[in-house]
Amino acid sequence: MIRYSLACEAGHGFDSWFRSSADYDEQRAQALIACPVCASTAIEKRIMAPSLARADKESVHEDKTPVAMMSPEEKEFRKKLRELREHVTKNADYVGDRFPQLARQMHEEEIEKRSIYGEAKPAEVRALLEEGVEVQPLPILPEERN
Repeated sequence: MIRYSLACEAGHGFDSWFRSSADYDEQRAQALIACPVCASTAIEKRIMAPSLARADKESVHEDKTPVAMMSPEEKEFRKKLRELREHVTKNADYVGDRFPQLARQMHEEEIEKRSIYGEAKPAEVRALLEEGVEVQPLPILPEERN
């Protein structure tokens, strides 16, 4: 596919894609290309800088991800985090976004205490901690972000 920068006889500029240069020439000759502003079919190519990919440079728009080489101790720590997360998710009740409400009710002894996990907004977690409710974020492991 080729993208051309085009303009009509009135100077209205627009871009369009074509399968090939020959496709552009054919469509122009048959007056199939029209200006989206004034509908003129008197269309010419504009000069445009080519867009070339460079293998030696990263894309300006590409997000970077922090990475690290891990020591044996760090690998063991990640293993423990994974075990902790697995233990909680196997042995606690998932309560979704009702977590802040239920945690508060358990803390205030309005309902029976039990192990739960779910979701909470940062402001909700902050409020729970300020009220003395002992909550702990579950560790997020790198493979969960991919």
